[in-house]
Amino acid sequence: MTASVPLYTAKDIQVLEGLEAVRRRPGMYIGDTGPRGLHHLVYEVVDNSVDEAIGGYCNEINVVIHPDESISVTDNGRGIPIDPHPSNGRPASEVVLTTLHAGGKFDSGAYKVSGGLHGVGVSVVNGLSEWLEMTVYKNGKEWSQRFEKGIPVTDLEGGIDTELSGTRIHFMPDEDIFEEIIFSADLLSGRFREMAFLNPGLRISLEDLRHEKRYDFHYEGGIKAFVAYVNKDKSTLFPDPVIITGEREEISVDVGIQYNDGYLERIFAFANLIHTLEGGTHVSGFRTALTRAINEIARRNKILRDKDANLTGEDLKEGLTAIISVKLREPQFEGQTKTKLGNSEVKGIVDSIVYEEMLTQLEDQPQIVKPVVEKAIRARQARDAAKKARELVRKSALSGMNLPGKLADCSSRNPENTEIYIVEGESAGGSAKQGRDRSFQAILPLRGKILNVEKARIDKILSNNEIRTIIQALGCGITEDFDITKLRYNKIIIMTDADVDGAHISTLLLTFFYRYMQGLIENGNLYLGHPPLYRVQRGKTINYCYSDKELRKLMDDPEFKKATVQRYKGLGEMNPDQLWETTMDPQNRILKKIEVEDAMAVDEYFSILMGDKVEPRREFIVTHAHEVRNLDV
Repeated sequence: MTASVPLYTAKDIQVLEGLEAVRRRPGMYIGDTGPRGLHHLVYEVVDNSVDEAIGGYCNEINVVIHPDESISVTDNGRGIPIDPHPSNGRPASEVVLTTLHAGGKFDSGAYKVSGGLHGVGVSVVNGLSEWLEMTVYKNGKEWSQRFEKGIPVTDLEGGIDTELSGTRIHFMPDEDIFEEIIFSADLLSGRFREMAFLNPGLRISLEDLRHEKRYDFHYEGGIKAFVAYVNKDKSTLFPDPVIITGEREEISVDVGIQYNDGYLERIFAFANLIHTLEGGTHVSGFRTALTRAINEIARRNKILRDKDANLTGEDLKEGLTAIISVKLREPQFEGQTKTKLGNSEVKGIVDSIVYEEMLTQLEDQPQIVKPVVEKAIRARQARDAAKKARELVRKSALSGMNLPGKLADCSSRNPENTEIYIVEGESAGGSAKQGRDRSFQAILPLRGKILNVEKARIDKILSNNEIRTIIQALGCGITEDFDITKLRYNKIIIMTDADVDGAHISTLLLTFFYRYMQGLIENGNLYLGHPPLYRVQRGKTINYCYSDKELRKLMDDPEFKKATVQRYKGLGEMNPDQLWETTMDPQNRILKKIEVEDAMAVDEYFSILMGDKVEPRREFIVTHAHEVRNLDV
């Protein structure tokens, strides 16, 4: 007997009207419904205003985080058109807010270049908001309209006289869509700072009415000011950045270059104001041009002698800070996060513009070229010296052989189900080894603090025993040898004491992973363990508190007035059972996944906290001291 096959007819085809598709599958349009997607809503609205600025119609954008976590964005541009749209006779402003892919960016008339992140526009913001109120100031009149869950609940109303010009969008993200509605002023301000740098003359303000704070971003210096900002906590090899601008085939190129005395390369690349974290053709073209131009100028000025080999791109990375911004009509984005520029024609255009301009600008400035070349030669020598150490570490790491003796490995050989705890100190390591589930949990105890990689070249880094031990244990290599498929554990968990020394060790480890194994963070493999601060016992009842706030709340309970409170000074004070129950048992533990939302801010923090200059670190500590919790000195 043959089983009946369900009929599949036209009535089975579901057509989602209006913005219903956006509400059903928000992740398709904004990536996710966590903090990243929530903040993406703000960027989409602000990007529309920035497009007005790019066109020369707007020079002020004001963003407000209201006490109820709603957001308003106001610009002084031309205002969204309100005349009837030819498709249905409704106001064009309503069509823009209720129709996917409706806007002025899909032909070459209204906008030459658009900075919208994915082109989904304000309609998606409308569809994912509990409510949205639009106000348009245009032709001496003020008009407004309200939407709820993407649907108009009023007609366009008003016609009130006004001297203003522009658009105001005020929206409340829908709590039925998003996991949590809490906006980060730091995250937003990082994005707005980039936009202000890349659009000289544009003023973007952010008001956080929840905490009565205001941030203003306005930089007439553009790319030059941007490079200076990135290098502000560094000692530079020459005082003023080299600035290159040019345009070919309707692709504009703006580049700023400056070297510092550090050991790391920092390139921030943008395409139509979108931060292309994974690089792309504009970065490839820049690298080729930089290498060719510096070699040619160095030989012309006899800085490189005839017998000297040409410098490679790898030689010239050390200490390089560069901002690369390209603008083009139709950018094509690739990569897992859609932040890699793929337009093939961009590479040649950036290459030729940067190469020719560098030759012109640096021909008569050997004082700029000489320290760069000398630094590159030293970097080459250091890499040659590190070659044997790198090869040894690479072979042992990628082969999975010769695992470090201090590693207490797990029995499972399936990386998807395993995790490794990197633990501070032999004492805590001993408790962790006894308390763990050895079937899937490995323990790697560290002796003391690892090397500060922010202040060291690769040869010194690879000669450090603790760092070599970490590389060998994880198995995936570092920098150009990094291969995520060779990673031996799915979760890498940093577990340190909840005191100043523990925080310092965590920061040293995070600096190493961010600078040399960034793929672990991008792939979501890196975590911080969160041990409890207090053990509270009342009779036979035991509670663990992970913060002072939790302790205060517990002690407010009259039943706990006579409880015994133990403050854990370190992991070593916990017996194996306590460590398992509170910090290692997947059913009870608290893990914090390490994610990078704002690469520039992270880069700045590591430079301040781990770099050579004392004054920026002192300023940072003074500024953020009030945010410290659970400080134990």
